[in-house]
Amino acid sequence: MKYALVLYYSRHGSTEKLAHLVARGIEETGIEARIRTVPEVSTTCEATEASVPKEGAIYVTLDDLKNCSGLALGSPTRFGNMAAPMKHFWDTTSGLWLNGALVDKPACVFTSTGSMHGGQETTLFSMMTPLFHHGCILMGVPYSEPAVGKTVTGGTPYGASHVAGGDNKNPISEDEKAIAIAMGKRLGNIITKLD
Repeated sequence: MKYALVLYYSRHGSTEKLAHLVARGIEETGIEARIRTVPEVSTTCEATEASVPKEGAIYVTLDDLKNCSGLALGSPTRFGNMAAPMKHFWDTTSGLWLNGALVDKPACVFTSTGSMHGGQETTLFSMMTPLFHHGCILMGVPYSEPAVGKTVTGGTPYGASHVAGGDNKNPISEDEKAIAIAMGKRLGNIITKLD
């Protein structure tokens, strides 16, 4: 069964909410969306917790990535870059890179920031870098999606985004929601066309 992997890291919940909106768009095209996350990166050198928690979001495996038909990748912004847990995960994917496991798979990116000029676009670009190295086909959100041209909150042609506010309490705006769903639909439609 074909599926799109919606892989995200979220510290305060905003990026996770975007992940679910992207997944909703994917599923509106008839493609299954599998939502996965990555574990925190610990500053403790010795493991003190189980590597897979008993509850909460499901952690991604390399097989999830290898077997997906497309990928939506999301991370909050950390000084204009993807968060360390997401970067750490991508640093473990050399085996997939060596085997060309992601070559020609469509992919897109999404993010959440604390402020309007908090590095949304540079974070989206930072997530694109490993996807390019893996040979993915990158896609954004075209201006044919009306919300991209009128948003005064998050959302760019490079990918869906959300301005969460310094306290992470801003709700996802209608434009941000429309852009995330549209991006998911576009990913699902491209997966279908590439079949």
